[in-house]
Amino acid sequence: MQGDPFRIRDHVADFDQIVQDIVDRSEAARAAIAMAADVAYGPDPTETMDLFFPAGKRTALPVHIFVHGGYWRMFSKRDYSYMATTITQAGAIAVILDYALMPKVRMATIVDQVRRAKQWVLANIADHGGNPTALTVSGHSAGAHLATFLFEGEHTPSNVRAALLLSGLYDLKPLQDSFLANEIGITDEEVAMFTPLACRHDPQTKTAVLVGANETPPFHQQADRFKASLLRQGSLVTSHVLPNRNHMDSVRDLGVPGTEAGDCLAKLIAKAC
Repeated sequence: MQGDPFRIRDHVADFDQIVQDIVDRSEAARAAIAMAADVAYGPDPTETMDLFFPAGKRTALPVHIFVHGGYWRMFSKRDYSYMATTITQAGAIAVILDYALMPKVRMATIVDQVRRAKQWVLANIADHGGNPTALTVSGHSAGAHLATFLFEGEHTPSNVRAALLLSGLYDLKPLQDSFLANEIGITDEEVAMFTPLACRHDPQTKTAVLVGANETPPFHQQADRFKASLLRQGSLVTSHVLPNRNHMDSVRDLGVPGTEAGDCLAKLIAKAC
């Protein structure tokens, strides 16, 4: 569907090169950073997470959960191991989640999985040297959408101190007319149940809403609307536009310390500790 503002490949000329760079950085991170791989948070084979640890003593460390994107239908936690570089250098345990993919499962399953993954972290991360009261979260694109369900108002207190949401999808309705209609077919029921703009969120969670300057208009519009929604609910929320960044190089930067996006994430973790 040429010109579809949600079809990222049509708007990022070096899409494949950036994805390959992300994969290469992830393999390097897995080789360089101490980790516990494939820790189960549920009975299904897709319900696992990788834990990455900062250097030094593992006692009451802050904890950060990252939820990957891919329009709920592609990528895995292994592809996003590179996120652990920024997170562990900020002094936190990195928790990189895996979840089942659409259309094999529906969105209700995925949302339930990420919620249960958070509950596993709260209940068990102390056994790995983490402090469950110092939990922050982040996500990119569909992962930002999923991360919003980790600090929903109906589950207040959410126990999430802060959240960074990059290039998120907060209104699912427009996606029904996108290229995704033929790939995952988001239903009216899923729009009604899982549109973050229609949800209440924990006002105690400090939220940073980020978007790349070179992203297509819907991503800017959705970021603005979600920020406004959080403000109406009494949340502490900030927003930031990453200069000269698109949907893919912005998330690559998130795992690279010293970039603007990477520094935003490191500061969010540090301030929440």
